[in-house]
Parts: sequence; structure tokens; C-alpha cells
Amino acid sequence: MSSSHFPTVLKFLRRRLWLAVPVIAGIAILNFLILQLAPGDVVDVLAGEAGAATPEYMAQLRTEFGLDRPIYVQLVFYLKSVFTLDLGFSFRQNMPVLTLILDRLPATLLLMLTAMGIALVAGLALGVISSLYVHRWADRLIAVFVLITYALPTFWLGLMAIVLFSGRLGWLPSGNMTDISADYTGLTYAWDVTRHAILPAATLATFYLAVYAKLVRTAMLESYGADFIRTARAKGATETRITLFHALRNALLPLLTMLGLQVSSILSGAVLVESVFSWPGLGRLAFESILARDLNLLLGILLFSSVVVTLINICVDAVYAFLDPRIELQH
Repeated sequence: MSSSHFPTVLKFLRRRLWLAVPVIAGIAILNFLILQLAPGDVVDVLAGEAGAATPEYMAQLRTEFGLDRPIYVQLVFYLKSVFTLDLGFSFRQNMPVLTLILDRLPATLLLMLTAMGIALVAGLALGVISSLYVHRWADRLIAVFVLITYALPTFWLGLMAIVLFSGRLGWLPSGNMTDISADYTGLTYAWDVTRHAILPAATLATFYLAVYAKLVRTAMLESYGADFIRTARAKGATETRITLFHALRNALLPLLTMLGLQVSSILSGAVLVESVFSWPGLGRLAFESILARDLNLLLGILLFSSVVVTLINICVDAVYAFLDPRIELQH
């Protein structure tokens, strides 16, 4: 895309961002109403941990937390807080929800970006190799590997990775983001975080790796029979150039679509992976908030995740125009 198209892209992004506002508001209302159907609240959890609590004391706590108000009143106050960028207060963690989310966000982003990078690179490589050696031993071997990685449950794969690489071989740490017993800084700290991220990121990437490899193989095989590939061969282009600059570029479009659609599922998968590997991210925080009936914190995480997924999908639509000049952005 040339520089003259950038104003069009900016208009497209501005329009999509405005359209995203009612979508996010609708998601916030839906999340609030669904969570109201869940049994119990933070007061029940606090009373259970205390061992005993009088009905008067529990009623006082509900009044202090605003849980004694009608649901529609709580919803109005919640939406008012959201539109002022106030996600509320976590009475269980005794911290503002936004502060908790921002503290855990870097760990989740690191895990997601690393997993997506592994899945994209490995999926592209396997898909290209499989398309080049279609119906040969390499293609069949990759097909078996893809089937296995697609079928294995993520939590089971994570547990087996801990048993093998941490327990049996001792190559990698089994949990957490850093070695809490060491005071690393600089490059030593970065290397320690990298070692801790390898197992959870690879575990999270396995399912998506299989999907991307299959998708790239199919798109590459379809491209090899297209007219533009025959034209490139007639002009004397080498097979390497045809594969990398023609067929592969065309295969990136469905891959990009799938990537945008799977951002939300990657966030969902992070809940399991972060719990298995004790990774201090938003997924684990969401799991802890469910156990503690901390609805304010859970609502904040769900809303924040929805915003991230919406923004990423908008960016994916814009990137389409860079990869395929035939696509015009409507503004």
C-alpha cells in the first residue's frame, strides 16, 4: 500500500473505533448480567474464611460493598465507572482493579506474543514444507504431528511437559515467571524469564501451530494452481521465488484471518496454561477471582480482554490492505 492510502487507513480506524464503543458497552452489560446469575459473592467467601459471621455483619459488608442495591442500580453505577475508566475496587485483593490488571498484563502479553510467535513461525514452516512435498513422507510425517498436537488437551500437555523437561530431565523450570530465590538483573534476569517462558509458551502454541500448518498447506496448494503462479513460471521465476513471494504471500491472508479470530481463544487458553505453570498473568488472576467470587475483578478482566480482542481485530482488518492491494478499506 502506498503512502497515499494512509489517510484512508486513518479514517477506517477512526470509524471502526467509534463503532467499537457500543460493542464494548454491550459486552460489559452482558458480562455483568451473566455474572449476577452466579451463586455467592465476595461476602460469602470472606465469611467462610472467617469461620463464622453473623447475618448482621454480612448484611453490613454487603451494604459497604454496594451489593444490597437492586441489580439495575448496580449496573448503572458499573457502566458509569467503566466510561470514566474506573474498573472498580477488588475488595478481596484490597487494590484497584485497573492496578491489578496492569500489574499482570505484561506477563500475559509476554506469554501470548511468545506463543503466537512460535505458532506462526512453526506453522508457516511446516505448512510450506508439507505443500512442497505433498503426498510424500515429509508431508505424511507433518500430518501425523499436526494431528497429535491438535488432539492433545492443553492442560495435559502442560503437565507432561513439566514431568519430562522439569522433573525428569531438569532442563527447564516448572513454574512461575522468575526464580524468586534469586535477585537477577539485566541480561541475567531476561534469560531467567526466557527459561521460565519456554514451557508455557510452547504448550499454549501447540494447538494453534497445528491449525496454522494445516491452513498454510491448503492455501499454498490452492495457490500453486492459480493463474498468477503459471504466469510467474512462464516469466522464468525460480521455484523459491514463486514459493516465498507469490504462493506464501497469498497464503498469509487466510492465516491472518484465523489469527484475528483466535486472539480470544488464546486468552482463554492462557487461563489453563497460567494455572498449570503458576504464571502470574491475567488468566491466573481471572481464575483466582472466580474462586474468591471477586466479581469486580473478574468483570474488569473480562472487559479489558474484550477491548484487547476488539482492537486486535480492527488492526487485522487494516493489515489486510497492506497484504492484498485488491482489498479496499471502507471509510
